[in-house]
Amino acid sequence: MVDTEVGQARITWVEAEAPWAVLAVSHGAGGGIGARDLQGLAGALPARGVTVALVEQPWRVAGKKVAPAPKTLDAGWRGLWPALVKPGLPVVAGGRSAGARVACRTAVELGARAVLALSFPLHPPGRPEKSRAQELLDAGVPTLVVQGGNDPFGKPEEFPDGAYDLVEVPYGDHGFAVPKKAGVSPDQVVETITDAVGNWIDGLRE
Repeated sequence: MVDTEVGQARITWVEAEAPWAVLAVSHGAGGGIGARDLQGLAGALPARGVTVALVEQPWRVAGKKVAPAPKTLDAGWRGLWPALVKPGLPVVAGGRSAGARVACRTAVELGARAVLALSFPLHPPGRPEKSRAQELLDAGVPTLVVQGGNDPFGKPEEFPDGAYDLVEVPYGDHGFAVPKKAGVSPDQVVETITDAVGNWIDGLRE
């Protein structure tokens, strides 16, 4: 548990045996760290030398159902960040959906090595004019977006050109669920995500 100015946050550590980096990932506005993609990363990356920190924002720890305003999310992330920093290990800031937005908005300020944006909510469903692209474009550090091909919050082809990498999960929705007709199992989807993220993080190694 970590005290922040907006309440207690919780970090669940999945340690690598000989870590060279930390990946800190938070949940979205409607779910927790039990999301399949977050659990998949926690299961796969430690073997590649990356310690994974699964972060629960204070509102989630407090049992609230609805996420607070972005500035409150950012305050919680800033408050728990010192607990994520280990001597000599770069920290990749990440999250899914709302958590991805937080990571983008605070990356440079907090000294993140890079940003992992899972299911970045480019716009509210059906409202492309309410774009949040600038948050992504202003991240200021190497950034990977992993996006479902059928995400109503922004399909891959809707994303603007910019200094970031984008990996598509074919047929995936905002939670990376795919229809049965796609012929891909949930485990295969998670493997696609973890392989892409693992290879990208390997590329950050100096």
